[in-house]
Amino acid sequence: MKAPQTATITMVVVMLLMGLTAIPALAADKTLTGTVSDAMCGAQHQMAGNEASCTRACVKHGSKYALVVGDKVYTLETSDKTALGQLDELAGAAAKVTGEIKGDTITVKSVAAGS
Repeated sequence: MKAPQTATITMVVVMLLMGLTAIPALAADKTLTGTVSDAMCGAQHQMAGNEASCTRACVKHGSKYALVVGDKVYTLETSDKTALGQLDELAGAAAKVTGEIKGDTITVKSVAAGS
């Protein structure tokens, strides 16, 4: 009677392991295109007409970069100096941001100029 129990346990363990390997696929990176802003201003800048300067000033004072996609504002999380430099260059302009999205936050993997 031990053999069927062992086979059942083995099958359950294999199924659990297969399920765990599928979890990273659920958190796959996505690429969104939008306008680089800051989390404090979002789509409505205090310095109207000068979104790039406003974004840079807000980030300098502690706000995080953000990506405005339509009506949605995503806060961008990164400590990568290259990505931060690209976001600074693209402040107020279109950008393609690739990363993991959780709610209203994107953990940035890469940044490129948008179209």
